Amino acid sequence: MAVSPMYLRRAGISGITALAAIFGFASFEVLAAPDMNKVVRMAIDAQDAGFDPVLSSNLYSGTVLEAVGESLLTYDYMARPSKLVPQVAEAMPTVEDEGLTYTFKIRKGVYFAPDAVFNGKKRELVAEDFVYSYKRFLDPVWRSQWKFLFDGKIVGLNEWAAQGEKSGRVDYAARIEGLQAVDKYTLRIKLKKPDYNFMYVFAMPATVPVVREAVEKYGTDIGAHIIGTNAYMLKQYDRGRRILLEANPYYRGTPWNFSASDEPEDAAIVASMKGKTIPQVGRVEINIIEEEQSKFLAFANGQLDYVYRIGNIAESWREGKGLKPDLVARGITRLDSIDAETTFYFLNFRDPITGGYTKEKVALRRAMLMAYNMEVEAATVRRSQAIVNQMAIPRGVIGYKANFRSVNQFNPEAANKLLDKFGYKRGADGWRTQPDGGALEITLNSEPTQVSGEYDKLWSKSLEKIGIHLIVKKGTFAENQKAAHQCQLQMWGSAWAADYPDGENFLMLAYGPNSMQSNNGCYDSPIYNKLYEAALKLPDSPKRNKLYELMVRQMDYDGVWKFGVSRIRSSLLHPGVLGYKKHPVLLAEWKYMDVDLAKRNAIAVKKDKP
Repeated sequence: MAVSPMYLRRAGISGITALAAIFGFASFEVLAAPDMNKVVRMAIDAQDAGFDPVLSSNLYSGTVLEAVGESLLTYDYMARPSKLVPQVAEAMPTVEDEGLTYTFKIRKGVYFAPDAVFNGKKRELVAEDFVYSYKRFLDPVWRSQWKFLFDGKIVGLNEWAAQGEKSGRVDYAARIEGLQAVDKYTLRIKLKKPDYNFMYVFAMPATVPVVREAVEKYGTDIGAHIIGTNAYMLKQYDRGRRILLEANPYYRGTPWNFSASDEPEDAAIVASMKGKTIPQVGRVEINIIEEEQSKFLAFANGQLDYVYRIGNIAESWREGKGLKPDLVARGITRLDSIDAETTFYFLNFRDPITGGYTKEKVALRRAMLMAYNMEVEAATVRRSQAIVNQMAIPRGVIGYKANFRSVNQFNPEAANKLLDKFGYKRGADGWRTQPDGGALEITLNSEPTQVSGEYDKLWSKSLEKIGIHLIVKKGTFAENQKAAHQCQLQMWGSAWAADYPDGENFLMLAYGPNSMQSNNGCYDSPIYNKLYEAALKLPDSPKRNKLYELMVRQMDYDGVWKFGVSRIRSSLLHPGVLGYKKHPVLLAEWKYMDVDLAKRNAIAVKKDKP
């Protein structure tokens, strides 16, 4: 008879005594259940795209997926630099055959959260769940945005998908040599060729396993009914407005036993959390608030426990490297971090105006990039809460080169000369035409927020100086992202946060075969592609990093991106929020946090006083 750790936590002293008598043991560690009165209230900046791992490719979907589902591996919450550790795997995988074969042992006694699809029974996570879930990425029915994670890598997987496409339906029962459940708790994966970054894939939110029974029941609506094995389950989903997570009663619970790194805030975090059980917080309320000012006001009024990503309204809360006196007096604290991320503006290489590889098309793109001053964006729109990047690989990520300088520096004079040289003539009205005399108008897609409007104005003024007329088209983030994945946006500002701390995670965004997946500009350079494929064959080394540098330089010469910034992320926390630390890769910190209800209630009392 197996006894659930969650049952023991909820059993109480009398239940524990009875169990001890039955099984003949004297004592054991008792883990405390999460307190359902403890709630973390926070906000995200834009609407998610549902929570189906094969389809949900935006940051906000990934955050919830990480809280609900468990991948094989994860990251140590406190370790810096980032360190991979087992999650539902018992240990790090055994790697054999010179890096071609990975064998994972799955933890026993890991259960999916309760759901009607299980008919009142507990459903254990087994190796076959990973086989099924990974196959879905290549199933043509789903058209996964994350297909590139496994595409062409696993022995037999692409052939399985091709056969399914030919017959009109894939056979999930079919055996694939490179993706097997050897037994109930053993998963074996065989690669076609070594991939030195493949280990990171097993820690991504996209690779959390799904339940086949749920996919078959909910179909295309599985994204609103995701079931996982992590600390939280999706309790309520009001699409576009609010998401409620609640502690998973079947979660096994683990001790909070992380060690402090050298960062100054770590000692206090460890002191407040050491020895507690994961999770402490019973519920997480996620509100969708797109405007930063509105998000800050909700925090200031006590409606949110913490806020993250509020750099664009720094004047509302910042004073030097600290906070305004009124916030300090209320016990509010500030934690700063620099994301392992980069923002960028991409141009569409399939578009009849911005696309193509001829000299005049390259000249147009590079002139546009040279017309825009990223330093001004960082200082004004981003309120100096950002560090300008000179390359596609940001700080804190393997392959970053501190002395790299983009060739497309801000230089409107050179941009104008470039356009003159390649036949983009100015008319009597001051606007340029294409070399064939056709109209030259650029459409920038943008979101209907105040800060997006500031970026729009900066781009419009920048392009006006070189005689290019800009049209701004508004749409929600979800709408723009969907169109971008189909290579339908001529120009859009985007961002990419590290799924894993290696430059390849950013360089894949310009790899030709990833077009209409992660390569939203549909850039497809034979030179770049060859360099990328060569880099995949090498481990982390000076030789590989040189290839990374050459790839970024090729992007630069072709005018693929306007390299953006890494944002300085300031988090503001009310008193009573414990254990919070922004991780470079992890997205959902809630399972590692706690709430001091006495301090929170004290805030509420003060607020209620006349």
